[in-house]
Amino acid sequence: MNINERNPLIDELLDGSISEADFLRLEAELRVNPEARQAYYRRLKLNHALATEAEALVETVETPPMPFWVEHARALVGIAAIALFVMMGIMGWQLNNSNSSSEIAIAEPSATGYAILTEHSDAVWKNRPYLNRGDLMPQGNIQMSSGIAQLELFSGVTVIIEGEAEFEIHSPMEMTVANGKIRALVPTAAQGFKISTASGDVIDLGTEFALDVTSEHADMHVLQGEIEWHPTSKAKRLLTDGESLRWTGTGIPSSIGFETDTYPVMEDFARRFSAQRQERRNSWNEHSTLLRTDRRVLAYFPMNQNGVSGRQLIDVSGSNLHGTIVSARNAADRWDQSSSALNFSPTGSRVRVAIPGEHSSLTLHCWARIDSLDRMYNSLFLTDGHELNEPHWQIMNDGRLFFSVKKQDGAPGKGNDKHIAYSPSFWNPSLSGKWFQIATVYNVDEKTTTHYVNGEVVSKDRIPDQYVVETVKIGNASIGNWNEPTRADPKFALRNLNGAIDEFAIFNQALSSSEIADLYQKGRP
Repeated sequence: MNINERNPLIDELLDGSISEADFLRLEAELRVNPEARQAYYRRLKLNHALATEAEALVETVETPPMPFWVEHARALVGIAAIALFVMMGIMGWQLNNSNSSSEIAIAEPSATGYAILTEHSDAVWKNRPYLNRGDLMPQGNIQMSSGIAQLELFSGVTVIIEGEAEFEIHSPMEMTVANGKIRALVPTAAQGFKISTASGDVIDLGTEFALDVTSEHADMHVLQGEIEWHPTSKAKRLLTDGESLRWTGTGIPSSIGFETDTYPVMEDFARRFSAQRQERRNSWNEHSTLLRTDRRVLAYFPMNQNGVSGRQLIDVSGSNLHGTIVSARNAADRWDQSSSALNFSPTGSRVRVAIPGEHSSLTLHCWARIDSLDRMYNSLFLTDGHELNEPHWQIMNDGRLFFSVKKQDGAPGKGNDKHIAYSPSFWNPSLSGKWFQIATVYNVDEKTTTHYVNGEVVSKDRIPDQYVVETVKIGNASIGNWNEPTRADPKFALRNLNGAIDEFAIFNQALSSSEIADLYQKGRP
């Protein structure tokens, strides 16, 4: 991009008239070109100085229409960060008077927790109903009423919890169990791991052990290795391979037998978890077969249905609207079945499709694994360019869902060409690698756009009358990316989803909330 092309785009950005396409081009240029960043910073300072002077001269002004940059302020955070980078870079250059770049301290993404719920079998949580496979275990008291849960602590300790239990994780090396059956596998790197009970503390010395904690007693069994038992107000005791001990509330110890049926080995749990996943996948396969015959389905792409060439994605709905895979690579699906999903992380990845016809309403549905949202726009399904009556469905870099149907040409970048329905943010870096059901329903009759995540409504947006598009068309489009058919510049905006998709469907009607919930329940891993 030369200076004659770049500077007008900077001016358009600052006065709020830049178009979406030009904004993306300018953003890409600012990221790679230090000279462009300096030019932007100089114009930003000048613009601020002029605005400050104007405010001092004008006492009252009429409120202007909301410009593109205000309506999309959160989407422009990337540009603000670049401006800060430029300012700090220039200050560093002035202070050091050298060509070396200043080191910029960037805040790292963070999450909260000490363990992951890696597997569960019919686990029912009393006070944490939202917990699911792959979630960080929350801080504080956790109660499970039934089922089996497998936790992996960041120290490397694996903990299996079975049946009714109450516990709390204090650190990667310590937890408290008020009641429940626990089995722990502790690697060498986590020796010293401690489980506290009302009767005392169990400290691992490199072992596999089991506990059964009630209000009356604590039963402990050493399956391999050694543990130390530190009873309250009593001398510690060492237990080794095969030894068991019951410690009652009165402080009187007794020997007890160990029943293998009561404490299955780790491999038994693994087989049970695997069998449950396969059972759920078989259930989804049955539901998927029924979905293919639904007359409302425009196109349906289970990502495990590759064509003969290996780069064709079969539309199993019977419409024969087969897609073409570009760059995307095979990946494990949400049941960990290999080569049953597509990873869109490689640059340029997409599935090219052509969806004919005109439609009064739409439902877009997919299962997606998000690894990161490192682009301003992260595509789920985008039509080529963005022509009249065409939808755009994507995720913003702050975790909000974005859906729009272009109503009119309008003034470039003024934001009056379409109505954008945003959801609240549903994703953050702590959820990286998790699978989500994502759906959006565009209902022309109700004049609403409704976003769903994991079967639940996260937002319902009322479309202003002037922006309702009664006839939606799709045409050429991309799953997982965006295509500009008239682009001549070799540079292009990165919008490919950094993650994977293993199921994608388009309906020509507005599905109900109960139908979206049913899709989630039938398809959840």
